[in-house]
Amino acid sequence: MTTLSSSPPSSSLIRGLLIMAAAMMILPCMDAIAKYMANVQAMSPGQVTFYRFFFQTALTLPLLVTVAGRGAFVAKRPWMNLLRGALHAAATLLFFTAVKYMPLADVFAIYFVEPFMLTAMSAWLLGEKVGWKRWLAILIGFGGAMIVIQPSFQLFGLTALLPVACAFLFALYLFLNRAIGEADPPLTMQTLSGVGGSLFMGAVLLGGDAAGWGDFQMALPDGLFSFGILVLLGGLSGYGHLLVVKAFRLAPVSVLAPFQYFEIISATALGYLLFGDFPNLSKWLGVAIIIGSGLYIIWSARRDETRVVVQD
Repeated sequence: MTTLSSSPPSSSLIRGLLIMAAAMMILPCMDAIAKYMANVQAMSPGQVTFYRFFFQTALTLPLLVTVAGRGAFVAKRPWMNLLRGALHAAATLLFFTAVKYMPLADVFAIYFVEPFMLTAMSAWLLGEKVGWKRWLAILIGFGGAMIVIQPSFQLFGLTALLPVACAFLFALYLFLNRAIGEADPPLTMQTLSGVGGSLFMGAVLLGGDAAGWGDFQMALPDGLFSFGILVLLGGLSGYGHLLVVKAFRLAPVSVLAPFQYFEIISATALGYLLFGDFPNLSKWLGVAIIIGSGLYIIWSARRDETRVVVQD
């Protein structure tokens, strides 16, 4: 029997696309703030990461409680949600540390090996079918990442691998989202994720500062401007990700997924305008390969889903 999958109304689809595009152009501002705080305000990436999750929780909590009431804190799988927050915080810490030393566009380009890692995890751990063409796209995508990493590695050493580690942790974070499934509503997951990230970064920051590691040095904002920038950081993080959640409720995942690559455009513009960084030709080649491979994987997965629906 042949059936057709239901699709969202065109107005909802367009709204979802616009919201996702806006979120992808806004979220790199968060990373530009992290780079500014580390290089201009001399605040450690560990401290910036802590403030990012602390102010995210503080600024979004009133909205979440207003909408969900006490249910914002009632989860069927609380420890899994707190672990999500810890993984997200660890990934953010690696990303913020990388942008302290490297251009924004380079970090984003290397980070976008994450879809390849998530696809590989789905195949190995969930048994999802990944054909040889998609495996080849994964290998080509990693090759594109190596084109970006190689000159960065010569300049920055092992720091150039931090976005790869960040991508791996974020892939685990997304994989855990799938493991939790529909057990808890998004607002509850968002609340507990912020709490988990704040607690994790508080512990890491205390330990790193006690060990004398410079990138974990504890510090308070040195004035109202720095305080305001950090509050803005938390607001962009919390409400930016809520925009993403809203977009995914209005439009299919397969349609929205390519919009993640808008972040490279925004990051490149911010890096050039604020810090004078601009990728060279070889890095643009690597970015093009990464994006092309990622888009093929998304298109291939969407095609397979369509075939399954039609055959049911």
